[in-house]
Amino acid sequence: MKTYQLLVFFLVVLLVYFVGNAYIFIKGYNAIPILKEHKSLYAVIFLSLALTFIFAKILESRHSTIFSDSLNIIGGFWMGFMVYGFFFFLISDIAGLILRFTSVINVHNLTDYRKWSFIVTISLSFILITGGFINAIIPKVREYNVTIPKKTEGIDNLKVAAVSDIHLGSIIRKRSMKKLSAILAGVKPDAVFLLGDIIDGEMGPVLRGDLLQYFKVPVTKDGLYAITGNHEFIGGAKRTIPYIESKGIRVLKDEMVILPGGIQLIGRIDRDSKRFYQKDRTPLEIVMKDVDHTYPVILLDHQPVNLNEAVKNGVDLQLSGHTHNGQFWPLNYFTKAIFEVSYGYIKKGNTQIIVSSGFGIWGPRIRSASRSEILLINISFTGN
Repeated sequence: MKTYQLLVFFLVVLLVYFVGNAYIFIKGYNAIPILKEHKSLYAVIFLSLALTFIFAKILESRHSTIFSDSLNIIGGFWMGFMVYGFFFFLISDIAGLILRFTSVINVHNLTDYRKWSFIVTISLSFILITGGFINAIIPKVREYNVTIPKKTEGIDNLKVAAVSDIHLGSIIRKRSMKKLSAILAGVKPDAVFLLGDIIDGEMGPVLRGDLLQYFKVPVTKDGLYAITGNHEFIGGAKRTIPYIESKGIRVLKDEMVILPGGIQLIGRIDRDSKRFYQKDRTPLEIVMKDVDHTYPVILLDHQPVNLNEAVKNGVDLQLSGHTHNGQFWPLNYFTKAIFEVSYGYIKKGNTQIIVSSGFGIWGPRIRSASRSEILLINISFTGN
């Protein structure tokens, strides 16, 4: 990404973050009389909480410590509150305008309306954040049964465990890796595929605890493969990819490998390689130039975009992640509008596509729109 584009992006993000926090600050100030009596104290506490996430990221980029991890956690929860506070306060303001227009609210009960708007907003935000935290820390195994009507050499079934969006870093750490490893050991897959965003961003929190060492994959007859996600490039691909590969994980970079039975597995570099490194990934038709279409073709592509490309090139099964299924309600409605499939299963032509909501999180450890999950895909081959 060019320097000026990066600068514009961060300025827009900071502006949105500032406006959201300023709006919540004003709503709280107007709703609770005691805050007006202690205006300076309220401003200091609010500003400290609002700046925690930003300060944590600055510290993390310079020197990762347990302190910066703690600030990331606190700042993440505050970010969750900012999203919901802004959303519910905005709804209450719109409702308030309508009620004032119809004379239901007047100068005599306006203060009470503001107070109850504040109480309801805080309560709903707390419920959604608490439920979202539980969703984020208790992953489920999401199972799919898929049939590919093609031949293999002596294999009728393949059990694949696929994990997207781990986001190892200051929040997803050793305990999460041990939990993921235990789940994989329990499902006993034939192959494990990591669908990108293994690393969250800055490598400091990962290297400080060598977090990927706690990812223990059970012995699989068909191996362990990974692809890059956009966050591998955000964190600096020259650092993130070698680190992942140092743990014995084969990262497929616009290349194909042949699994036992003649199953063809293709892994693509994430499309954001161009945005961060000004380097286009290899077109799919070139990556697939040696494919034998009488045998199954499985494609790993982090972002579920341009799905027609997979259909056109005769892919049988595509596995993706990236969307988190919105992670935050109601952001899942935005991801549904942006992506042809933001979560779950669809079939286009002869291509079957599965998009995972992911194992980890970005930002707050909150999943109010989805569950943390591991995909278990039972593939049957019926062309033998």
